[in-house]
Amino acid sequence: MPKKNRFPSTSNVHYDKTGAVWQLSEYFLEVIPFDAEQLVFCCIGTDRSTGDALGPLIGSQLKGDFAFPFRIIGTLETPLHALNITEIYEQLQLEEVKPFIVAIDACLGEEETIGTILVQQGPLFPGRAVKKQLPPIGDISVKGIVNVGGFMETLVLQNTRLHLTYSMSDKITRALLLSWQRHLLKGKHNSNNYGYNYNSRQKIGYADFR
Repeated sequence: MPKKNRFPSTSNVHYDKTGAVWQLSEYFLEVIPFDAEQLVFCCIGTDRSTGDALGPLIGSQLKGDFAFPFRIIGTLETPLHALNITEIYEQLQLEEVKPFIVAIDACLGEEETIGTILVQQGPLFPGRAVKKQLPPIGDISVKGIVNVGGFMETLVLQNTRLHLTYSMSDKITRALLLSWQRHLLKGKHNSNNYGYNYNSRQKIGYADFR
């Protein structure tokens, strides 16, 4: 079950705002159930497009650089994209324990919103920006607005600056790590009077969250 939270159904922050990582971590703490039996992060996109590489960049950083202890689907090496997302989504739905899915993807928007990261309750619709009909995915969706929509969307995504995509992926990755570590610290604090049972998800690591 999704966590009850005090934030609206959609929360957002610009990636370049001071304290963006901390603010995003607040949102993630409220809506991501880190104690769920099956928690899956679906990082959607392709390494063949600079704008659409947001999800795979995040997946690779979480899985490789930081060893995030949750299931990651979608990396630069093995992308989760239009050609395989329907099959993978159907497989997830058939699992014995239905997973709680956090879906992450790039999107297009208005010029003044470029660089905004949105955290929403409910699924995202992958491929919508380029007029593809794909199944909605996610209990929680995280979207990064990487460029302007409305005209020649595929070309716009392919010509998005990699610096922007990478910078946004870096902030989202560090915010996810920070929210997980804050969750662990809360659990450790709450367990002081009740004992503390170690498991593989409770090893706290530290990164640069500036």
